[in-house]
Amino acid sequence: MSDLKDVWKKNQKGPREKLLHLGTSSLSDCELLALFLRTGARGVNVIQLAEELMRTFGSLHQLISADFQQMTAINGIGVAKFTQLSAIFELSKRSYAGQLMRENPLLTPESTKRYLQNLLANREREVFLVLFLDNQHRVIRHEELFAGTISSVEIHPREIVRAAMKINATALILAHNHPSGRAEPSSADRRVTEQIIKVCQLLEIRVLDHLVVGHGEMVSFAERGWI
Repeated sequence: MSDLKDVWKKNQKGPREKLLHLGTSSLSDCELLALFLRTGARGVNVIQLAEELMRTFGSLHQLISADFQQMTAINGIGVAKFTQLSAIFELSKRSYAGQLMRENPLLTPESTKRYLQNLLANREREVFLVLFLDNQHRVIRHEELFAGTISSVEIHPREIVRAAMKINATALILAHNHPSGRAEPSSADRRVTEQIIKVCQLLEIRVLDHLVVGHGEMVSFAERGWI
């Protein structure tokens, strides 16, 4: 590795060369972003454009969650670059989803949390999602069952049970987001979780956890001892 670093120091050219010599983990967020942008804009090189995007949106996740109007308001970002970044975001979501389908969420909780954070953290409205599991706690499928407003979502426990029975799920992991950014569960969150658990118990379906997703934070009901 020291030889590669020496070569890199002598031949510093850009993020592509740095990746080839030192690996992907050596790149900063701006350097990774520059690789996908490929080119800059008039009077602005690609690294400067990447830095401007990071300053404007604050993080990679906020950036690739931005809509067309927000992103193309930045000089140098047009339809082509917007579609490139949107495709990257979708690719990452599908990668997480594919990994989740092969794993037991209870054995790989961090992977599950990363996936849910990636999927829900920056949604503008509350979304209630359910992971449906088999008797070995492997994910059969996941589904966004309810969507609401910026501050609330109406949840129907019987709809959750009906969806679970259709695919013979024996366990569930619940998740929803707080668009405000704070992941701390409300009293309403706790009440509806208790209702879902009671309805599921009638049909011997276990609720293993309820995860509340905020901006950069997450609360687990199971870890709090509430389930």
